[in-house]
Amino acid sequence: MKDRLLAHFGTTDAVLARIVSLSAVYDLPGTPLGSVFEAFARSIASQQISGAVARTILGRLTAKFGGRFPTPAELAATPVAELRAVGFSGSKVAALHDLAAHYVDGRLPPDAELAALDDEAVIEHCIAVRGIGRWTVQMVLMFQLGRHDVMPIDDFGVRNGFRLAYGLKGMPRPKALLKYAERWKPYRSAGAWYMWRAVDLHQAGQLPKREGRAPRIECEAPREKPVKQAKPVKGKAAGRKVAKTARSKAANSPARKKRVANRAAAKRPARKR
Repeated sequence: MKDRLLAHFGTTDAVLARIVSLSAVYDLPGTPLGSVFEAFARSIASQQISGAVARTILGRLTAKFGGRFPTPAELAATPVAELRAVGFSGSKVAALHDLAAHYVDGRLPPDAELAALDDEAVIEHCIAVRGIGRWTVQMVLMFQLGRHDVMPIDDFGVRNGFRLAYGLKGMPRPKALLKYAERWKPYRSAGAWYMWRAVDLHQAGQLPKREGRAPRIECEAPREKPVKQAKPVKGKAAGRKVAKTARSKAANSPARKKRVANRAAAKRPARKR
């Protein structure tokens, strides 16, 4: 597969071809790892928490079913209180129950039927489930269904890897990245996968420098560092600061300057004529 990608990207994108040559072999699973239902349920469980915490919660869930993952019907029948006791938040329980309901009533088809649909049809079917967005479905398309031409343009790692690899000053806008990635077809999944590797190479100090000009692609403006605000002065220190400011203003007032000038003139000796 790596030789095929090198041959393809070597004629369409020299920057990506160099990253391919320096990285591990791109490999999507040949056979699904569990069901699509399980993949979505695990994704919902992992949202906004660390991987370790998600694994602990999912371990408690599977323990309730003898160490295996529950079926859609079993999950749909599990009371809210029991799922909350496992560690799921109220919103995640609602999303898991909605996912299970979609499978139980047939709104989401079995894996074999889902796999027969094209990418956009799969996305449209699945984003109707609470808690599942386009990015989540794209990850399932890539790593569960083994699709090789998926372009997750909203993925931060993909966009950041592109910024680093192509020497951009800002993050590429998703639609602009989608347009640029047209040259990666029919291996856009591989292109995205190697953008993640570009971040790894950058962190290891091994990312090759871009040759020539950066591509003309619309980017977001770089974020400016926030200006540090002076801490407010309180108590006695505030009083001293106010008094010092008042004295400074009084010392520099026009009346004060005039009095000082008059006194200095009076002290000077009279001129001899």
